[in-house]
Amino acid sequence: MTRTTLRAWAELLRLPALFTVPGDALVGTAAVGARPGRGTFLVLGSSLCLYEAGMALNDWADRAEDAVDRPHRPIPSGRIRPGTALAAAGLLTVAGVGLASRAGRVPAAISTALAATVWAYDLGLKRTPAGPVAMGAARGLDVLLGAGAARNAAKPLGSATGAALTMTVHTTAVTAVSRHETTGGNALAPAAALATTATVAGALLRTPVGRGAAAPLGLPGPTAYALTAARPLLHAALNPSPPLTQRAVGAGIRAMIPLQAALTARAAAPVPALLTAALAPLARRFAKKVSVT
Repeated sequence: MTRTTLRAWAELLRLPALFTVPGDALVGTAAVGARPGRGTFLVLGSSLCLYEAGMALNDWADRAEDAVDRPHRPIPSGRIRPGTALAAAGLLTVAGVGLASRAGRVPAAISTALAATVWAYDLGLKRTPAGPVAMGAARGLDVLLGAGAARNAAKPLGSATGAALTMTVHTTAVTAVSRHETTGGNALAPAAALATTATVAGALLRTPVGRGAAAPLGLPGPTAYALTAARPLLHAALNPSPPLTQRAVGAGIRAMIPLQAALTARAAAPVPALLTAALAPLARRFAKKVSVT
C-alpha cells in the first residue's frame, strides 16, 4: 500500500478522531464501579470498528455532495472507490458487532443497536432534524457498551446512564454545528453548543470527584473540556463562516477526551481517567495532519 493510499484512508476514516473513542468504554466501565478487563478491551475494539464503519459509510453516502463542496475528499478525488468504502463500512460493522458479542449477550445487543444507529444516521437521519440526536445517541450507546461489558460491576448498568447522557448531549450539540460546515451562515448552532458546553462543565465542577489519584482531574478535567471547545464555538457564533464552523466542530470532537477523563475521574477511576486524558495531545497532534471533520 502506497503512502498516498495510506493518506487517503487516514482521511476517509478521520484518524485523529479515533482518539476520542477509547474513553467511552472506560467511562462506562468506571460508571458501574468496575475495573477494565477482557470485556472492556473487546468492546473498545468494537467501538473503534463501529466508529470507523460510520466514517467510511458517511463519505460513501455523501459522495455526491462532497463532489461539489469537498472535491478533495478521498472518494470524489478518486483516491478511494465508492464500492471500496462501502465494503469497508460493512466489514468494520461485522467486526465491531463480532468483537462485542465475544464480551457477552448484553454487549452484543448494545453493539447491534449502536451499529443500527450508525447506519440509520449515515443513510438517512443525518439530513433530518433527528440527525444530531441520532449521532448523540450513538455516542451514549458507546458508553453503555463499556458498562455492559464490565465484569464484577459494583453497580447496575443503569448507573452509567448519567455519563452516557452527558456524552449524548455534548455530541448532539457538536453535530448540530457540523450540519453547517460547508455552508456556514448559522450562528445559532455554535451559540447553543457553547451554552451546552458551559452547562456541562458547570455541572461537572459541582459534582464530587472521586478520591485518590483521580482528584487532580477534578478541576482540570472540566476546565480543559470547556477551554478546548468554548473559544472556537464562540468564534463560530460571532462569525459563522465555513472555516470557523469547521474549526469549532473539530474542537468539539477533541473536547470529548477531557470530558471523558472528567467523567471517569468522578467515578473514582484514576488510572483510566489519566490514560484517557493522555490521548488529548495525541489527538491534537494528528489533527494537524489529518482533518477530524
